[in-house]
Amino acid sequence: MNKSKHTEPLLSTQQAADLLGVSLRTVQLWVEKGALDAWKTPGGHRRVTQSSVERLLLKNQTQPVDNSVRILLAEDDELLKQLYSLQIESWGLPISLQSVTNGIAGLLKIGEWAPQILITDLQMPELDGFQMIRELKLSSRHETMKIIVVTALTDAEIAVGGGLPDTVQLMRKPLLFSDLKDRLENLLQELR
Repeated sequence: MNKSKHTEPLLSTQQAADLLGVSLRTVQLWVEKGALDAWKTPGGHRRVTQSSVERLLLKNQTQPVDNSVRILLAEDDELLKQLYSLQIESWGLPISLQSVTNGIAGLLKIGEWAPQILITDLQMPELDGFQMIRELKLSSRHETMKIIVVTALTDAEIAVGGGLPDTVQLMRKPLLFSDLKDRLENLLQELR
């Protein structure tokens, strides 16, 4: 964005984060991915346009109203992602499912779509599941989102990665889809 032609109100990244109810890092990622319009000052600080923050807020407020529970799947293995989708959609549960392939795309989609349940792998490119979960836990806006981690990592490997919050539900690969169905049905009951 060209600073010299810029006349609309600007916000610091912290102000944008406060308004959007997300962490500072999430705003920085959204700027890098183009979800928010911004430029850098000569001192290297970002300035976010107020209109792009308002646009994102409005997008979150005007989502279609339905009774479906929104589930986001973060999985970098394309075949596994397709298998998840086919299985979950075949169960006939009242859900709306979307998927992403890494943690950055996950944070962007969470900001845009506000899923109630996140199913994520831990090992993904760009931003792994550990980092994505840490970013989500920095904001109270996502504290009610249920998180299911599906991983082949051992407990020791998870500890090396920084561990997982107590509220995160852990499932192991290879995943039995019947177990995932039971878990989702229980979460759907909690969310109703």
